Amino acid sequence: MTEIVSSLRAMTKTKSRVAARRGSARKPVPAKKKAADQSGKVALKNTISKARRKAELRHIAWSSVPVENLNPLLGRQLVVGQNIMLARVLLKKGCVVPEHSHPNEQVTFVLEGALKFWIDGKEIVVNAGEVLTIPPDMPHKAEALEDTVDLDVFYPPRADWMSGADAYLR
Repeated sequence: MTEIVSSLRAMTKTKSRVAARRGSARKPVPAKKKAADQSGKVALKNTISKARRKAELRHIAWSSVPVENLNPLLGRQLVVGQNIMLARVLLKKGCVVPEHSHPNEQVTFVLEGALKFWIDGKEIVVNAGEVLTIPPDMPHKAEALEDTVDLDVFYPPRADWMSGADAYLR
């Protein structure tokens, strides 16, 4: 057992020395900068909060979460955890979510209705019971083909949605 611990310590020291020799050549690009570098017109800034939320156990009924009416065709409800956000999005037929991108990973699950997405050079219709995964920084646009309810999951939580700094939806 002592030999294993000694070997692990030696490997860690070696990795540290190699990393130090590499210097700043491999520093990661901050998410905020990445978003600004991606086709500036659609990349949203400040969608990731630097503040850490406390993780806590909660049991929530959607009926207890206020609906935020963003425009006459679009409303949403938010439940935010420490590292993830769930949004219940209510779209009337014809509602268009303008093209945008964000450094947050997104999973969209359509509960009722249908959404047409323009994404990655494709048109994709997501019907009730279907899921679409959207990688970080991928520009996308959506239109409700009928009255639609969907659940959007974001990792990390969308800071712009929590603060109301999402003018592209209003």
